Amino acid sequence: MPEDIYAGIGQRALVTGVSVALPLLGATLAVGIIISIFQAVTSIQEMTLTFIPKILVVAAVLYFFGPWMGQTLVVFAEEILGNLPAYIG
Repeated sequence: MPEDIYAGIGQRALVTGVSVALPLLGATLAVGIIISIFQAVTSIQEMTLTFIPKILVVAAVLYFFGPWMGQTLVVFAEEILGNLPAYIG
């Protein structure tokens, strides 16, 4: 029985981690692809052209999704820590 509980905790941790990271990774991937296409079309190979827009997009995503991301992590931590005696015993 404890193995099922631990596997469930691990699965929930992975799903929570992926769902929290997905907005950042998705936005950064989209901007990277758009800039790569722009560089291929214009033959501009400047490294800072990819770096600066990605930083701006990450900041914007954190501004809009940051509260949701934080709340999701807090709820997960409260659930784990609230049920800690049941997991140990």
